[in-house]
Amino acid sequence: MITSLHSSHVETVKALLGPRGSKQRHETGLYVIESLQNIKAALQVAAESIETLYFTQSGLEKLGNQDWSHVDTLEVSDEVMKAMTDTVTPQGLLAVARIPKLSLDDVLARVLATKSKPLKLAFFWEIQDPGNAGTVIRAADAFDFDVLIFSENSVDVYAPKVVRSSAGSLWNYPVIQGISLESLLQHAKSNKFQVFATTAGANLELQEAAKLASNNNSLWVFGNEARGIPVELLSNEIVQQVAIPISHRVESLNLATAASVVMYAVNTAAQ
Repeated sequence: MITSLHSSHVETVKALLGPRGSKQRHETGLYVIESLQNIKAALQVAAESIETLYFTQSGLEKLGNQDWSHVDTLEVSDEVMKAMTDTVTPQGLLAVARIPKLSLDDVLARVLATKSKPLKLAFFWEIQDPGNAGTVIRAADAFDFDVLIFSENSVDVYAPKVVRSSAGSLWNYPVIQGISLESLLQHAKSNKFQVFATTAGANLELQEAAKLASNNNSLWVFGNEARGIPVELLSNEIVQQVAIPISHRVESLNLATAASVVMYAVNTAAQ
């Protein structure tokens, strides 16, 4: 059992969660998984990525019958767990896992080769809010999107708040980050994807756009929380602008809400 607050394990976890965590995650290729729900999900579908599972006795009891025998584990004291975790009320479980190395080329080639139904991709341009990022990851999982892509200069997908708010959905399908808008549009054009971007005042309404996409591979683009969709995207000839019909009493929707509405509509039309 680890009881020392000065253990190298404690320092490693704190560095990944601290103010310079993004740099540490980039350099080491590691990130931290917290919360019982996320730990269970990771053990079920991404156990091979877990480097170490840290637990207290109370945390181990919460796992119940969950199979954790195939991962490296270390027991720690309650004090060490509290020092490690980024949450106010630690649940006695924490894992350090490897960030998957995903190439957009490889992922698209794989899903295009293995999926018989039209693919649904979502792209988020310079999304900044960790809560929004976690929410759209959950929405993409809930509404059967095949790949989720984040642009350059977006929030770190493996930041603690994003991982926690994704509530286990982060490991259910490919999530790729750091993709430029230019390269994505080239991929879309090469693979004959229909491209849709949500903008206020567009003539094509969401329900009709979802029907158009139901028989074709489609890419749905969402903009930054404050600046919306980039101008160079809207001027691209392969992009169709789509409006979400809302009450005149409401000026606009939160990014995560708008993305969730769109994903639901696209998934419903495809069924």
